[in-house]
Amino acid sequence: MAEQTLKEKTVKGLFWGGLSNGTQQVLNAIFGVFLARLLSPDDYGLIGMLGIFMGVASVLQDSGFSIALINRQEVRHEDYNSVFWFSFTVGIICYIILFFSAPLIADFYEQPELTNLSRILFLWLLISSTSIAHSAMLTKKLMIKERMKIEVSALFISGTIGVILAFRGFAYWGIAIQTVSHAFVGSSLRWYYVKWRPTFTFDFKPLKAMYSFGIKVFFTSIFGQINANIFSILLGRFYKPDQVGYFTQGNKWMTMGSSFIGSMVGNVSLPVLSEVILDAERQRQIFRKMLRFPSFISFPAMFGLAFVAPEFIMITVSDKWLPCVPIMQLLCVWGAVIPISSLYTHVLLSRGKSDIYMYSTITLGLVQLIIISSMLSMGIFYMVMAFVVVNLLWMFVWHYFVNKCIRISLIDVLRDILPYCVIVIFVLVVTSIFTIWISNPYILFVLKILLVTILYSTCMYVLKSTIFREVIEYLLVSISPK
Repeated sequence: MAEQTLKEKTVKGLFWGGLSNGTQQVLNAIFGVFLARLLSPDDYGLIGMLGIFMGVASVLQDSGFSIALINRQEVRHEDYNSVFWFSFTVGIICYIILFFSAPLIADFYEQPELTNLSRILFLWLLISSTSIAHSAMLTKKLMIKERMKIEVSALFISGTIGVILAFRGFAYWGIAIQTVSHAFVGSSLRWYYVKWRPTFTFDFKPLKAMYSFGIKVFFTSIFGQINANIFSILLGRFYKPDQVGYFTQGNKWMTMGSSFIGSMVGNVSLPVLSEVILDAERQRQIFRKMLRFPSFISFPAMFGLAFVAPEFIMITVSDKWLPCVPIMQLLCVWGAVIPISSLYTHVLLSRGKSDIYMYSTITLGLVQLIIISSMLSMGIFYMVMAFVVVNLLWMFVWHYFVNKCIRISLIDVLRDILPYCVIVIFVLVVTSIFTIWISNPYILFVLKILLVTILYSTCMYVLKSTIFREVIEYLLVSISPK
């Protein structure tokens, strides 16, 4: 593939991915505000307790084969077909197991409501299992526009349903049905946009070719889900539902922000990096370019979100959720680095190093579990702080392994990402000085955002940032009349 072609695919993928995720996060924010005002921390807490079961089950039905498909140079009908039937079969089995395990889940958390709630919520798993192969094809072929239409439509329809149900007093049932309807709409549209169809040929031989790679991604994803839901498990077992709700709310807003950048880059990085695995130098250059892009966006977005968190929470979801602010601010620090961490792992996956990815993630999960569990008596804030610190330090582990693959020094990486971090901190300090005298939360919120945006853009312009210039140029070209 020619250089220009690959660059064009990457840029277009990033642009449409950004537009898609930006639209999704705006919708998520709108629906999130309505739901948070209508529902209680207890409602969110009950849903949060079930996150680990949904996460692990979703990993089981995928088992790493989606990434294996994306990572293969050539993919046949038989490959997609075997993954489809595997995912669908596992989805059915998982739902049956979880259905009959619902009373045990309720007993573990000492919340009887979870029995019926989980049986409805877990329908999401059954429905989503029908479109895993289709989703892999969308990513493999960089069908970013189609993914945008699917995700935005599913989010809008399901969000509207959730808000209506919450307004009519359905409480946590509204969130559950919203989740299920999102899966239904999303899966239906994937079938609509992807013209490929499974055939009734139950040949699982293609899975064997992907097994060695997929099984490592599978175990990695299992521990990844445990890492992501460790607080829901521990807090749900040892704290009251409202405490789980505060964490869930803070984590939700952080995730919205980080996933905007992470998904935008993630949908493009693995396919693109996989295309150049035969040229380590070229892959290194692409990796560094991709590092600069999320750093340029992620640091101002996530640090900025932490900066305006008190005003944001008070204005949007009311002061009943203010206890989630310190948690949200800590998580935003980690959220700023998540897209960079994902790029590191995508380099490893693109080069077939799924074993390193697996062992490192498992070790990280065990370290987190030990440290956080030992801090249960200290409270949620210090547990979250430990979580963030451990994950930040683990970036050096990811770098060590990536360096062995493509020979990239830590100094080069720091040159790519630190300038954006330093500039953002400078901008936030200056903004704090200029706004310290303002007490009105509405004025303060707006002024903080305006000043941070203006100051950061000015710094990028004065320092002649290449990423800033390229983003502006591409936006101008994209919106200009043909």
